[in-house]
Amino acid sequence: MALTDINDADRPPLIYLARHGQTEFNVARRYQGQGDSPLTARGEQQARRMGERLADLIEDPTGWRLCASPLGRARRTAEIIAEALRGQLAPETDPRLAEVSMGAWDGLTFEEVEARRPRHVVHCERHFHGPGGETFEALCARLSDWLAEVGAKGRVVAVSHGVSGRVLRGLYGGLPRERMLRLEAPQDAIHRLEAGLVRRISCEPVEA
Repeated sequence: MALTDINDADRPPLIYLARHGQTEFNVARRYQGQGDSPLTARGEQQARRMGERLADLIEDPTGWRLCASPLGRARRTAEIIAEALRGQLAPETDPRLAEVSMGAWDGLTFEEVEARRPRHVVHCERHFHGPGGETFEALCARLSDWLAEVGAKGRVVAVSHGVSGRVLRGLYGGLPRERMLRLEAPQDAIHRLEAGLVRRISCEPVEA
């Protein structure tokens, strides 16, 4: 059977998951949550490298979707990735991929949040204790809903965030809560989610 005879429904679901590139708040050591700040020049370069790596990995974008969190830093990263994919995928947004809201703590510095963190709350749980913020359970519910939909539809490049990306990978891989919250959140790599496995793919330039 020729490759062209393979229906998209016969192909196993596959997700390439990226975090947005470096932002001004990342440099300033501020939590963005569902607030926002622009990509830095380095962040745009990181997005470009992710797009170039994806262009190598996805030989034929037919049947693929490019989804991003609606927050500006993720949308801009997706736009740059789309350019590297030769404009063959139009970015679409999905609020389920947005970063966790830290409520009143959105926009605070690392030090300010640490000073407000209750002593009984371990460091990796800090994102879920800002007044008016989102709970871990609520974040899991929307990400699980997105994963269930993708599992039924096929192949997706997704652009998300630090915490939401960790939790999404953890849910996909069946990790316990504490372990998923301690996963890395690189801006110079993407993750391939396929057949229940998660694999890190570097997007750093190869030195000559």
